Amino acid sequence: VGNFPFTTIEPNQGIAYYPLDCPCVQHGVSGRCKPRYGWCTDGRRFVPVRLLDVAGLVPGASEGRGLGNRFLDDLRHADVLIHVVDASGTTDDNGRETKGYDPVGDIQWLRGEVEAWVYGNLERRWPSIVRRHVATKSAAVDTLHAQLGGYGTTRDIVQRAVDTLVRTEAVTGRDDLVQWDLDDLRVFVGVFLDQRFPTIVALNKIDMPDADKNIAAILKRYRRQANTVLRDGVSEENIVLTSALSECFLRRMAKQQYIEYTTGADDFASKDDDPSLTQLKDLDEKARRRLGNIRDLVLFRYGSTGVQDVIVRAVEALGFVPVFPVKNVTNFGASSGDSSSAAFQDCVLVRPGTTVREFARKLHNQLDVNYAGAETIGNIQLAEDDVIIAGKNNVIKIATAPA
Repeated sequence: VGNFPFTTIEPNQGIAYYPLDCPCVQHGVSGRCKPRYGWCTDGRRFVPVRLLDVAGLVPGASEGRGLGNRFLDDLRHADVLIHVVDASGTTDDNGRETKGYDPVGDIQWLRGEVEAWVYGNLERRWPSIVRRHVATKSAAVDTLHAQLGGYGTTRDIVQRAVDTLVRTEAVTGRDDLVQWDLDDLRVFVGVFLDQRFPTIVALNKIDMPDADKNIAAILKRYRRQANTVLRDGVSEENIVLTSALSECFLRRMAKQQYIEYTTGADDFASKDDDPSLTQLKDLDEKARRRLGNIRDLVLFRYGSTGVQDVIVRAVEALGFVPVFPVKNVTNFGASSGDSSSAAFQDCVLVRPGTTVREFARKLHNQLDVNYAGAETIGNIQLAEDDVIIAGKNNVIKIATAPA
């Protein structure tokens, strides 16, 4: 980890893990719980999610400056954005070392560049879009969805954006596109981005000087008022305080067996803390002092390094529902009759509102083609249009007819 501006050219793909309660404990099969991906420890399941570290933006990216066009194109593949912001104010908007920089500026101009990208694409064609809208007598949502499909959006996302405009009375024309002027279009783009790209702001370097005053200013700025649109696409509840360097150091020390530490925990344990931990190595004075600083300035002050919290907040911002496909709803195994087989091998995160049949299609197209029904715990039959709800019907066996 170091302060190296704009080292990312091609996107870097990685895997993070979202923690959730595994049903293996509730159903008494924790001894057989063997996830195919991720892991489960004492009923705490860690489900993999894919991350894409993309090239950073600079002001003017929407006009092609830097690697802006590449970054903006990469956004199409994202479900949620995590914007890592230097809360210490020691990096400026061009990635150079500095002092006293206001990190609010980073949040503002990044959002402004993304808005300019989408707005510019719509504004150039807006008169012809409205003419076609009138000629085809289309609903506003259908017209807007047709124009925004290239951003990886769905009709439901556009509908939520239009509903927000109507509810907050943010535009004078409400949902009548004919009455919209370009200011109304710009407001819509902002609300659309709130729905299409929920943004988690990770305020990093929280243990550095000046971080406290910057954090306080940012939290105050983004305190949301009731029934209003988001400011710069950010809400206070989606701001997470982090120390990535502390997390990296704690993980390295745990891997080298100097401490016991679990990501997301509020503390660690060394042989200094508990002499009975004889499997751990002795700390030298330098490591002891650094661990003490992390404990005092990060863990005790903020409750964790915040890195795990960023992943949790990102997944929960989307409202994803965990679903456990099984071949047997009695023993939860991968085979229909073997009670000793591995249980709850798979967990899939799906969008809220996903139906049973849509889930079958997501797993494999042949499950959809040969779909013959589904059931959940207690041999309760599920209709194909039943919406999957966590804790109610999210353990599912899908039956298929012979091909």
